[in-house]
Amino acid sequence: MPLTDTKVKNAKHGERPQKLFDSNGLFLFVRATGGGKSWHFKYRFDGKEKQLSFGTYPEISLAKARERREEARRMVAEGIDPGAVRKAMKEAKTATADTFEVLAREWIAKSTPAWSASHIKTVTSRLERDVYPVIGTRPIADLKPRDILAILQGVEARGVLETASRIKSYSSQIFRYAVATGRAETDPTAPLKGALSKKKEKHHAALTDPKEVAALLRAIDDFNGTFIVKCALRLAPLVFVRPGELHKAEWLEFDLDAAEWHIPAERMKMKQPHLVPLARQAVAILQELHQLTGSGKYVFPSLRTNDRPMSNIAMLAALRRMGFDKEEMTTHGFRAMARTILDEVLGIRPDFIEHQLAHAVKDPLGRAYNRTSHLEERRRMMQVWADYLDGLKAGAKVIPFKRVVGE
Repeated sequence: MPLTDTKVKNAKHGERPQKLFDSNGLFLFVRATGGGKSWHFKYRFDGKEKQLSFGTYPEISLAKARERREEARRMVAEGIDPGAVRKAMKEAKTATADTFEVLAREWIAKSTPAWSASHIKTVTSRLERDVYPVIGTRPIADLKPRDILAILQGVEARGVLETASRIKSYSSQIFRYAVATGRAETDPTAPLKGALSKKKEKHHAALTDPKEVAALLRAIDDFNGTFIVKCALRLAPLVFVRPGELHKAEWLEFDLDAAEWHIPAERMKMKQPHLVPLARQAVAILQELHQLTGSGKYVFPSLRTNDRPMSNIAMLAALRRMGFDKEEMTTHGFRAMARTILDEVLGIRPDFIEHQLAHAVKDPLGRAYNRTSHLEERRRMMQVWADYLDGLKAGAKVIPFKRVVGE
């Protein structure tokens, strides 16, 4: 006899479990004392007897259980195994929730507050181009070292060793995030240490011979491009900051009366605020430029709009126009120029130079310097450097200022 709502509700738990059959393979499984009640469907597929669970009672009523039974019976009649369909749907749901791409995008979103917009764009584009098309839809817990190695070798084959190394680093952080959130057991990039080709150390081309530096400074003075780019080129050797820190400079960061430039942490590579003492020559350049761009946000605005800084290749293009090729000088080379000559020619203490370059520098006790460490010595160093460059440009025979700063 088919079951009724009353019979299902009144079914008692005994010392042994029991099955109360409805019809067409549907039955209520009543567990032993202390257990619950659940619906099951018994059917045959490909000559084998199988069972499918429909959920527990009373969450699933008799009427609902019968609806699920009829749906399953229709599948069987059409040659479809309802149990296999259930398993596939469960796996698909799990895979969608825990794929590499889903975890990667979660990791990026979590990291966004600490990253610059350009870094977010770089990480995202590299993963979208080289990683997601290969393993993006795969469950992250199923990925093996060979899966990641295949991607990295493909990137290496294009000759971009730096990108391969970066992708390995991103992937490792994504896997560690998956482990921390309980969606993976291990980081499969760990065994890949040493598997990539070692990238050759790349140095930015720079002029460090005083005679060549003198020629560069005179070429900048004779540059016939835009006034804004010319001012950037004149200022670059005096402050020797990174190119992005210079071309994105904002007027609010400058205190010309105090002869200081305060670069905010978000624009610095080390994510720490940086203070640049300005020599008299640097202040004069900025005062002259302020008459043209001082009413706007950026010190070096774009030629097309004041709402954006000038292009990051504007200064590089100017160097090429002046005849300095990529093997001779880059915009980043102003840093190497200053570092070499300040140390080897002017005899400035290396820790003062490194600190002014915004490198990670620690004192003898292992403490990190803050942005105002040795500020007075660095002020003197920047003025000595500016005066030295003026002497080079004028063609004077400049005598090295050995131990002028930091005695």
